[in-house]
Amino acid sequence: MDKAQDSKSWSIRDIIPENHPRRESLLIREKLIEAMEKSILVPQGLIAHGRGECFDYLIGEKTQNFAEKAIEAAAATLLLAKTPVISINGNMAALVPEGLVRLAEETNAKLEVNLFYRDERREKVIAEVLYKANAKEVLGVGEDASTVIPELFSQRRRVSPKGIYIADVVLLGLEDGDRTEALVKMGKKVIAIDINPLSRTSRTATITIVDNIIRAVPRLVEKAKELKSKNKEELEQIVLNYNNKNVLAESLKFIANRLTQLSLSL
Repeated sequence: MDKAQDSKSWSIRDIIPENHPRRESLLIREKLIEAMEKSILVPQGLIAHGRGECFDYLIGEKTQNFAEKAIEAAAATLLLAKTPVISINGNMAALVPEGLVRLAEETNAKLEVNLFYRDERREKVIAEVLYKANAKEVLGVGEDASTVIPELFSQRRRVSPKGIYIADVVLLGLEDGDRTEALVKMGKKVIAIDINPLSRTSRTATITIVDNIIRAVPRLVEKAKELKSKNKEELEQIVLNYNNKNVLAESLKFIANRLTQLSLSL
């Protein structure tokens, strides 16, 4: 049996013991590799995920209180929005497509593919993933990405005139500093799911969820469902009480304290 045949004779789930302490992390890595092979994400997306794993270690691989505050404010902001849009990149489509579709349904948001490493085939593949997850419409594919975000020069500048361009609230995932800055300059509220509290995205966004996207998206869905019973004034109060700088400061203090405690336990 040659190597190609042998590589197809086993599943990664079969070779990782059930009690392996890094089992879930290893399975996620394998999912990303498979997504790369299908052109859902590019190799650079693997590097971005690896950097995120490092920060996940630092926050204890749990959704901490500072992230819960941001998730609540983000859900309230999406529910209050007139034209919310969820911007999808390769990593998001690979890891949480069903969750993103459910979040769009709960908040009446549109889904739009927006990529730094853009090509039409990849756009279509990501859209297919979202449709398979029961999305009703996916924007930003092919000629639909016909409008340009001012003062942005990467391929992410190309957006749908029915989506990100007219949105009042945009949710995006992972580090995306240039676009975050450009969207904020356009007067949009930006919700970023970025586990790195030091990134330009985190520091520029209106609301930053410092958490792993595989945990943050399901929690956003749950919180949106919960908050839908609130009236407009109650939702506005949640947003008014939120302070993103304080939340980022809390996340950094948490990391510093956790590292101190770990160092003392050695």
